[in-house]
Amino acid sequence: MDKIAYTSVNTMQTLMKRQTAIANNMANSNTVGFKADMVSAEAKYLNGPGHDSRALAVERDMQADMKSGSMTQTGRPLDIALEGDAMLAVQTTDGKEAYSRRGDLRIAASGAMVTGDGFPVLGESGPVTVPPSDRVDIGADGTVFVVPQGGDPTQPQEVGRLKLVSMTGSAISKGSDTLFHVADDGQLPADENARVVSGALEESNVNMTAALVDMIETSRAWETQAKLLRSAEELDESSASIMNLPQ
Repeated sequence: MDKIAYTSVNTMQTLMKRQTAIANNMANSNTVGFKADMVSAEAKYLNGPGHDSRALAVERDMQADMKSGSMTQTGRPLDIALEGDAMLAVQTTDGKEAYSRRGDLRIAASGAMVTGDGFPVLGESGPVTVPPSDRVDIGADGTVFVVPQGGDPTQPQEVGRLKLVSMTGSAISKGSDTLFHVADDGQLPADENARVVSGALEESNVNMTAALVDMIETSRAWETQAKLLRSAEELDESSASIMNLPQ
């Protein structure tokens, strides 16, 4: 009897994790460059007498659907959409390097270039800072140009270059901060071939229709496991009643 209860509880824990991922995806369906969360699990078989037929569903690290989102033209000079598998290097709150597909950049009051969610953008020699200027443009290779205040619009000046990397062949994982991290705080080298499209944004790759279907399926699977638990309880009580019959 305990096998039924054990299997159901284990399955319900996985379903809760999946439902959390679906809810987070739906909440970020309009977030620029967001990559949908995915939950996967693998079977871990138990050893020992009486346990050979049991397998524990072990949750793996949260994975992300790296499929590209649709591209929207905005015409805003600081908006960029990263092509292919390119990613933008940013600085995390603890000073480490991480990567993002979010391209709605802006200039903070300090002059630092930051992403839409506030992470400083890294260039080839550290965080990118932009002096007071009349205009800022970003080239296809990530080079940042400015027209100084009162300067000649036809003579923009280069102030840095975004660090663009390729994630191909690298083991990266998505963190709770929605950024992508290399194992053991590693860093990816700059990819000279990476390109961006200026004046455009990559939308979230969350498919709301599929997310709603997944949510309904997960809810039904939860109800099935709950019924199974109740059935196991009833069977257990019936067995106990038989054992207590008067001799």
